[in-house]
Amino acid sequence: MESKIRGAIFDMDGLMLDTEKLYLLYWKQAASEFGYDMKDEHVWSIRSLARKYSIARLKSLFGEDCPTEDIRARRTVLINEHVMKHGIDLKPGLFELLDYLREHGVKMAVATATPRERTVMYLTKVGAMDYFDALVCGDMVTNGKPDPDIYLTAARELGLPPEECAALEDSPNGATAGYRAGCKVLMIPDMTQPDAELMPLLSGVYESLDKAIDFFEGRV
Repeated sequence: MESKIRGAIFDMDGLMLDTEKLYLLYWKQAASEFGYDMKDEHVWSIRSLARKYSIARLKSLFGEDCPTEDIRARRTVLINEHVMKHGIDLKPGLFELLDYLREHGVKMAVATATPRERTVMYLTKVGAMDYFDALVCGDMVTNGKPDPDIYLTAARELGLPPEECAALEDSPNGATAGYRAGCKVLMIPDMTQPDAELMPLLSGVYESLDKAIDFFEGRV
């Protein structure tokens, strides 16, 4: 018999918050300021990746001398300036899903590659912070996505086995992390659709967060 779903673990950027478009824009702008021609596909390839993996990926693309941390720091400044000026757009259906899960007693956590300080700032700014019982951020685990550690830690923080948790993701790297942890992975694609290699790892693909309520009905 399939386990009940008692926990839901959310990625943040590109899943709950429409911020991946900002990462796309400002990774490229920051890289350009340092003399590097970063393309869309380069940014897509490092979505949700732990820093140690994204550094290696960028150096493989642009050479060992590429100042990846300087570019990342500049990208963060540009994004923060944008957020302070324009706010943060939500992904469709976020609060419909959060309200549904809370009403049904599902524990909720965030598992994001974003550092904790920025995670708290963003979630507080959009009014979502109080929904979550735990936050596990990129600077809190040794091995980030696509390794399973961040999801294993989030499930542990919720006091639940991973198989009783749904992992909600928008990116292949994040979905792989959730699957490796033993969670049921739901993908709400943002910039790219799941490919044939990723599809067998997923328990559902939905066009928006509120549509993912279909998965939880009868399982919570």
